[in-house]
Amino acid sequence: MQIADRLAPLQTNVFADMDSAKAKAIASGKQIIDLSLGSSDLPTPSHVLSAIRAALADPATYGYTLFNSTQDFRVAAAQWYEQKYGIAVDPETEVLPLIGSQEGTAHLPLAVMNPGDVALLLDPGYPSHAGGVYLAGGTIYPMPILAENDFLPILSDIPSDVLAKSRMMVLSYPHNPTTAIAPLSFFEEAVAFCQRHNIVLVHDFPYGDLCFEGESAPSVLQADVDKQVSIEFFTLSKSYNMGGFRVAYAIGNAQIIKALRQVKATVDFNQYRGILRGAIAALSGPQDCVSQIVETFASRRNAAIDALRSIGWSVPVPGATMYIWAKLPETLPNSWSTRSIDFCTSLVAATGVALSPGRGFGKSGEGYVRFALVHPPDVLAEAIGKIGEFIQASA
Repeated sequence: MQIADRLAPLQTNVFADMDSAKAKAIASGKQIIDLSLGSSDLPTPSHVLSAIRAALADPATYGYTLFNSTQDFRVAAAQWYEQKYGIAVDPETEVLPLIGSQEGTAHLPLAVMNPGDVALLLDPGYPSHAGGVYLAGGTIYPMPILAENDFLPILSDIPSDVLAKSRMMVLSYPHNPTTAIAPLSFFEEAVAFCQRHNIVLVHDFPYGDLCFEGESAPSVLQADVDKQVSIEFFTLSKSYNMGGFRVAYAIGNAQIIKALRQVKATVDFNQYRGILRGAIAALSGPQDCVSQIVETFASRRNAAIDALRSIGWSVPVPGATMYIWAKLPETLPNSWSTRSIDFCTSLVAATGVALSPGRGFGKSGEGYVRFALVHPPDVLAEAIGKIGEFIQASA
């Protein structure tokens, strides 16, 4: 049986390999403490669940949800953006519901790229950003982001011959996995850069609310108020603990939104209308639940940082997200400081503690691991204690 050539770049996946490593550890009797996946363990706010629960009794929610049926949700999204960022948004032409942000990042290349076109992606970056480019027949130019540059790409380093073929740039700040926050001045630079080179600027924005100690994360639309080249994806997965509900939206340039809507219309409709009612309740209801979520992850971050320091592993304190991006100590045995996959697979086999290897996020992620703060502080401390024992025993 012939399988499409476009799937060839998708055959290898570090996270699938880690999943196999976790399965082997479980089979050998290990209890897994999984810090490798950024799936929140916190509950969905009660007023959101109440709205969804009430919708279950309403037969009007049972049919297909076409675009016009999403008007109330689009209005809520537009109003939320205007209140939070001071940006006027037309809910009819500048907002599109998505079944999770990954739907947007997967489908948008089909809307704006032709085979052979180039997408400019962060390295390291979220792996799914690459998948849609490959499916569209595009090629990827990785933009290295390094600690010495505050994990921001140096746009002037992109070669002119690459720019001539580039149709899309994908940014994502606060950043997964590095936890970096981009200042508004960087987005202004990126918007001007993309305007000069006729490039669509895509901003994946799932962690916009998860900022600590007075930090704030700008929307790319604050740098592109007229929405000339930009589109932003926002998901309710992180801010409202709605990951399993798969509800998100795209917001931005009307022409790009229209093109993405055309692609989406050939693939799917929208979520169950009751889920959208829950999303409306999240966006328009009390926001103290978001503050509580941020406080929870800040507490977990502090506990994990303290535990890492207690085993002699010093890492920067992240100002945002639900992760810690930790450079592997150069003193690790077995050359693990430059072999993050081997370190992580060996760690989970020996201890049951699962981390994400930095190499899985791109070439420039090698030498790092990512901790997902998806357990209470005592469990994080236990896991990091096991890591310390593992390092000592391996020396």
